[in-house]
Amino acid sequence: MATINKTLVIRFSSIGDIILSSPLLRVLRAKFPDGQIDYVTRKEYAELVKSNQNLNCTYEFDATRGFEGLRDLKRKARGEGYDLIIDIHDSLRSKYLRSIRGPKHVAVVNKRVVERTMLVKLKKNVYKGVVSVADRYIEPLQQFGIVNDGKGLELHIPDEILFGVSSRMAKLQLNRFEKVIGLCPGARHFTKRWPAERFADLGMQCARELDAKLLIFGGGEEMDLCTTLVNHINEHAGPDRATHFCGQLSLLETAASMNFCDLIITNDSGLMHIATAMHRTIVAIFGSTVKEFGFFPYGENAVVLERPGLHCRPCSHIGRSECPEEHFRCMREIGIEEVYAAARRMIGLN
Repeated sequence: MATINKTLVIRFSSIGDIILSSPLLRVLRAKFPDGQIDYVTRKEYAELVKSNQNLNCTYEFDATRGFEGLRDLKRKARGEGYDLIIDIHDSLRSKYLRSIRGPKHVAVVNKRVVERTMLVKLKKNVYKGVVSVADRYIEPLQQFGIVNDGKGLELHIPDEILFGVSSRMAKLQLNRFEKVIGLCPGARHFTKRWPAERFADLGMQCARELDAKLLIFGGGEEMDLCTTLVNHINEHAGPDRATHFCGQLSLLETAASMNFCDLIITNDSGLMHIATAMHRTIVAIFGSTVKEFGFFPYGENAVVLERPGLHCRPCSHIGRSECPEEHFRCMREIGIEEVYAAARRMIGLN
């Protein structure tokens, strides 16, 4: 087989998918220690890989530039003379980008589209086992003798970010509390969100019974949600029991902040994968999505709470804006006590 000197990995979005590509980048670097390995992603997610020590260069795609920006990227890629292109997105954009002339090899992820469609549309499970997306990304590279190293997900965080977050956390005096628990109550789609009032009551219970400090994480679009949770917990469990960082931290700053948590309780979201990459203990709550899609927490120190057996589940592989059955049983049947019990078990209290 021809020597691989230059490799391009394509994954435009989103948070979880990009983090799940970290084992791929690590095993690529191990296989080609002196090679050039570059990555293409959208500008808003580039920080997740820019400091990755297994990469030489990160190309930031500005989606606001549309086809013009994509054409410029293709021109740059053609000029680099890549030997291998690995498309782990397999979208119209990535197909266009990988179609450059010259690469000796093109490897494309198997997204299990048929299996996914059968499960969502017909509720027939024809998946051959539950395989993480992280492993699916590596599958097409078996022809090069590349296999997963089993070391899990990772994020490479610059020292200046770690120091800055440590200084910020020092002001919270976290050592006053028995436990520090992170809550990630948001998700892009409604059917992937456990009800906000339950997160609020769960946080209050953790504060009272575990003497816990609650750190609440989310994006700027979740500011109202996070503020409501903080106010509820602090009002009923005592002042300064909860603090939120919604819209205040970058993605890598969020990851560094999670390092201070004994446990993360989260929906099926990008923040769940960030917590996994930081090797946190995790309780993940799954509603309309299922583990067969490959986006479960990629690690042993995690538990997924879900409602198997519902005739309507899964209703989507990415989530929906509303419950199509109008009952939302997949989330509403997961009670506060069930999540709290799982949290206690995961931190060794049961």
